[in-house]
Amino acid sequence: MKIIAVVSAKGGVGKTTATANLCAAFKQSGRNVLAVDLDPQNALHLHFGGDPQRIAGTSRATLTGQDWREISVSSPSGIVVMPYGAVNEHDRQSFERHLDAHPDWLHRNLRALDLGTEDLVVLDTPPGPSIYMRAALTAARLTVIVTLPDAASYATLPMMEGLVQTYCAMRPDFLGHVFVVNQVDNSRLLARDVLQVMRANFGERVVGVVHQDQSVSEALAFNQSVLDYDPRCQATLDYQACARNIEAMLPAFAPSP
Repeated sequence: MKIIAVVSAKGGVGKTTATANLCAAFKQSGRNVLAVDLDPQNALHLHFGGDPQRIAGTSRATLTGQDWREISVSSPSGIVVMPYGAVNEHDRQSFERHLDAHPDWLHRNLRALDLGTEDLVVLDTPPGPSIYMRAALTAARLTVIVTLPDAASYATLPMMEGLVQTYCAMRPDFLGHVFVVNQVDNSRLLARDVLQVMRANFGERVVGVVHQDQSVSEALAFNQSVLDYDPRCQATLDYQACARNIEAMLPAFAPSP
């Protein structure tokens, strides 16, 4: 399996939406995809038609010793989703203490699933530094940083690169970190300027530019990825291109033509 962590320094950048749509693009290219929600907001499964009333997830399974296979949900497109699950505040704190005490928690549970060597595991995390981000970065072979084309988001990127350096850079299997610039409006001068600066500073590590597209929010209203909701819209094309760029960084896999 190849593990990708999707992270952001701040909320409101569309990280979970980006995670879901990247999973859909990876699936379209022929990958087996497991989407794991490490965010207590428990929103990732909703992008795949998940039941809002469902309480099962990795948090509750960890506290009760339940096998992760029993809490997985398969989307209509074939993506397997592991929700975070619904827990009360006491149980959330207990879960986080468990993660802190067991740094290998994520790797151990993923290995127990016996995934194929070319299967993709995509991890969604809460914004900003957290025990969940630490777990994701420690496990990931590749980190995708989602950001917006604005000054406030750009200012947070050094912090994110510092976290990647702390938890990933010394591992020999780590492939590096890349950027997806989300909600780009080319009619705005600031957006164009920030994107230009990012490309000048990070070059090919800017693997995706997702343009602002009403179809993205409409897709979520129907519990779908934008790729399923509107296969020809700009955002769908953007996510497909982004997925191709990311897959090109992963060794020993030839995407479907």
